[in-house]
Amino acid sequence: MSTTRGLEGIVATTSSVSSIIDSVLTYQGYDIDDLADHASFEETIYLLWNGKLPNENELQDLTEALARNAEIPQEIIEQMKSYPMDKVHPMAAVRTAVSSLGLFDEEADLMEEEANRRKAIKLQAKIPTIVTAFSRIREGKEPVSPRQDLSFAANFLYMLTGKEPDDIAVNAFNKALVLHADHELNASTFTARVCVATLSDVYSGITAAIGALKGPLHGGANEAVMAMLMEIGDVDNVEPYIRKALDNKEKIMGFGHRVYKDGDPRAKHLREMSKRLTEITGEKKWYEMSVKIEEIVTGEKGLLPNVDFYSASVYHSLGIKHDLFTPIFAVSRVSGWLAHILEQYSNNRLIRPRAEYVGPDKRSYIPIDKR
Repeated sequence: MSTTRGLEGIVATTSSVSSIIDSVLTYQGYDIDDLADHASFEETIYLLWNGKLPNENELQDLTEALARNAEIPQEIIEQMKSYPMDKVHPMAAVRTAVSSLGLFDEEADLMEEEANRRKAIKLQAKIPTIVTAFSRIREGKEPVSPRQDLSFAANFLYMLTGKEPDDIAVNAFNKALVLHADHELNASTFTARVCVATLSDVYSGITAAIGALKGPLHGGANEAVMAMLMEIGDVDNVEPYIRKALDNKEKIMGFGHRVYKDGDPRAKHLREMSKRLTEITGEKKWYEMSVKIEEIVTGEKGLLPNVDFYSASVYHSLGIKHDLFTPIFAVSRVSGWLAHILEQYSNNRLIRPRAEYVGPDKRSYIPIDKR
């Protein structure tokens, strides 16, 4: 039996949701560059779930359905108020709240396709409300109710701050959501598919995916990038800091990707957004530091930045708390998780790989008084 650590290069399923071929990322056949430049996040959701871009009526129906379902039960809000705010990470709070959502959905265990699509709408609509409500609750503020007249991206920023965001912020956040929406069979997506392949429910699949995304080797990397930038503090400190880290063989977060040999195609969009937003905020140093880090790491190690590297300074420039970076990843990626869950249900087989045994040879039981 041959093995591959981390299942690297192993093809575990077929999927039409997204592809990474020769370092080109596509959603349902559309190049990520094309979508990042032109598509709304709502269009991207529809594309991932239905295999085609929506017409005007289809987009309106989806947008209205998301708006109608964005409210969360008051019981979930009260539950979040009971969390130990000095200890809980937002991803743990989101994971717990999303799991609890299933308790309030009478269709939670129905497995018909239409019921699962209704649950997909509810989850996509409610996760932004959960993230923003938790953020405000821990600051001693009341949650802001979602509005039905704002886009998905604008509504998130509105619920987070209580203020209607400007067009530049909305456009930047919309693009970030599109770029993070799906990424083939990554760790959290694989986790979601393994979970629902047992014919467990959609809420369980999304909760499992959130648990996988929480790790610093997956969704938590962008938070780690910003922590590094804050620790470095200034452009003049970049070179000694990074060279010392490289000499000590420390991992520089936000660089390299197992499935990209020619660089992450999403990174250039976030790089440009970082440049523009840091100029607007008057904090160009975050972009300039990032560029200098990229020059050193790429020059010394041949590693190129991935989607996490520049997303850190983008979210920081939008005034978003650093430990909310990964929950925002979940707000976007739930669209891809749901697409894969629906696809898994449509042609399901239990996912049950094997493991190569490397433990002791056969042994015999010895009574406890003779051990």
